[in-house]
Amino acid sequence: MLKCSLNKMNLVFAEIAKANTLYLPTDQNDGSAKFTKWEEGSVWSNALNTVRSPKDFFFPQTEDLMEFKVEGKNIELTDIRRESEDFVIFGVRACDVKSFEVLDRVFLVDPVDSFYASRREHGIIVALACTRPSETCFCTTFGIDCTNPAGDISVWKTETELYWQANTEKGKKLLASISALTEEGDAAEVDAQKEKTAAVMKKLPLADLTTDGFGAGKTMELFNDPAWDEMSQTCLGCGTCTFVCPTCQCYDIKDFDTGNGIIRYRCWDSCMYSEFTKMAHGNNRLTQKERFRQRFMHKLVYYPENNDGLYSCVGCGRCLAKCPISMNIAKVMKKIGGEKK
Repeated sequence: MLKCSLNKMNLVFAEIAKANTLYLPTDQNDGSAKFTKWEEGSVWSNALNTVRSPKDFFFPQTEDLMEFKVEGKNIELTDIRRESEDFVIFGVRACDVKSFEVLDRVFLVDPVDSFYASRREHGIIVALACTRPSETCFCTTFGIDCTNPAGDISVWKTETELYWQANTEKGKKLLASISALTEEGDAAEVDAQKEKTAAVMKKLPLADLTTDGFGAGKTMELFNDPAWDEMSQTCLGCGTCTFVCPTCQCYDIKDFDTGNGIIRYRCWDSCMYSEFTKMAHGNNRLTQKERFRQRFMHKLVYYPENNDGLYSCVGCGRCLAKCPISMNIAKVMKKIGGEKK
């Protein structure tokens, strides 16, 4: 395990940026934090998490797929893909690192999404262990250890030092590039920090939230639960929860006429929208209740049933913080799953 002084972090960032585009969380004028490109003078945010997840780097909100022109019966296609740049995302929390595993099982199975795959190949994840978890955090519910994040490199922050541990070949190569700024570190310091954070996690409001009432094989038991009617009545269908979620992967594909051809692009969509998956015959889910139920059943039942028990929620707490009417997945889990015990 290596370490470097926090006073040297600007030098570390500058060294990394010599060979890779570097992104890290920075504070915004509205008090939030988001991942931005590092430039000289950029200040690394102390925020627990960003409003938008780092999912954007691999599955952006909007993305051009191709261009084509139609003249009579002739179609001229243009592949507009470009080779992805090598980039580093510094400061990714354990919950967000886990979200990449959820997305990989969607975009890296046959037929592989080449746009996503290219970004995953070129991206390097530097994961940051949590030290000040929030009351909205519940990553432990899904077996995630916020004190021991995965990623290509894991880092731990103490009062004066940053400790580094490479987990993959990409991580080892990156760590080697900053070797002049690091030295051997004592793992005991990291272990002490882990214990402090773990103690805080046990005291959080959602520390006892479990998935016992959910998972594979629960469709018939949960689908017609009358509680869906009650909970869905307050939902605005605004889609905020899906847009801040690090694991939501739904998108729509549309064509835009530029006047000199067509650009086909994709953009995020939400199962909470009334026109989601709408076809010529209409919509498969006509009521807010059906759409509300779909979102949470997919996270907690359908996805784990088809992905070896892996849930499509990582307990990051973004939807708890941002839902305008405070109807979130934690409340659903307590109402649908918890009260049945």
